[in-house]
Amino acid sequence: MTVKPLPGKRGKKSRKVRLEDIAERCGVSLSTVSRALAGEKGVRPEIRQQVLEAARTANYVVPAAVAGRKVILAASSAAMIDYVRNQFTLYVLDGLKERAQALGLEIITRPIADKAEELTLLEEAKDDPEILGLLFLTVDDEALLAATRGFAKPVILLNGDDPFMRLSSVTPCNRSSARLAADHLIGLGHRRILFLMRPGRRTIERRYEGWRDALLHHGLAADPDLVVPVDDWLPELATQAIVSRIRERGLDFTAVLAAGDSLAVGAMLGVQQIGHVVPRDVSVMGMDDLPQAAFLNPPLTTMHIPMREIGSAALDLLRDSLSGMPFPPRRLELACHLVERASTARRVAEADG
Repeated sequence: MTVKPLPGKRGKKSRKVRLEDIAERCGVSLSTVSRALAGEKGVRPEIRQQVLEAARTANYVVPAAVAGRKVILAASSAAMIDYVRNQFTLYVLDGLKERAQALGLEIITRPIADKAEELTLLEEAKDDPEILGLLFLTVDDEALLAATRGFAKPVILLNGDDPFMRLSSVTPCNRSSARLAADHLIGLGHRRILFLMRPGRRTIERRYEGWRDALLHHGLAADPDLVVPVDDWLPELATQAIVSRIRERGLDFTAVLAAGDSLAVGAMLGVQQIGHVVPRDVSVMGMDDLPQAAFLNPPLTTMHIPMREIGSAALDLLRDSLSGMPFPPRRLELACHLVERASTARRVAEADG
């Protein structure tokens, strides 16, 4: 079949050509065009050739062929600990592996705990022509990020970002999701909302900023005294923090927004341990929407974080970086949504004392 030229002149970049144009010209679906250009499985050779010819004719930038190549996943100590304790990292890796399989890529996982291990890893990636690039999972260390400056192959951050925008990254939209969470509690009539967090990571600081944004937007004081820090993501530490707070100050709050579901679990236990009832006396809300959240007593209201999609999107971002187009580093933030369950309720007026 002869493919008729699409709008745009050969040798001149066209900004008007879309995947939809190629699909229409070739008489195939949009998903077929996408898979053909990506080199994914499941497309007949003659259809793939037809799509590629249409794209070349229109000067459409075809993503680099990646099938049969390798990508290194460098996992920080924080990512490895989370993998053992929770399921956040597990689901990110599931999404990554599923997308890698579709693209015909091999993922090689390497732990990195310090700069020396990172430099060894970068040297390995530089010298191996089969390695397309690197994905850094849950990395905040500035020394580690700085070492990648000028590296010849793409480096993409997963569940982290580069504050200086030297590296592209994929994260959930932490700030807006925490804002939505706090808005939900405020909409239920809560005015004294504790923010329970484990400080240290930029992604969690953005969740703190979202909590603060909501309070200020509604004319409420973002009192630093409402921020309850813990040293780790262990539920028992959250339980201790909430029990200590109530014993020292009484019940001076009506809701808790935890920066992660594991801390929300501990907060609920703390409230119950001291003799109060969730959500009658205190509403508790988490962030992540880990599977166990639905089976707590009561089931946990939380923000759903698109964990699998983080892994999948990171590979597509890396592939885009190989297209030859001079893309600047990008910060891709994925939208999150509220999952309302039974751990939150409308505030009873007398709860404010």
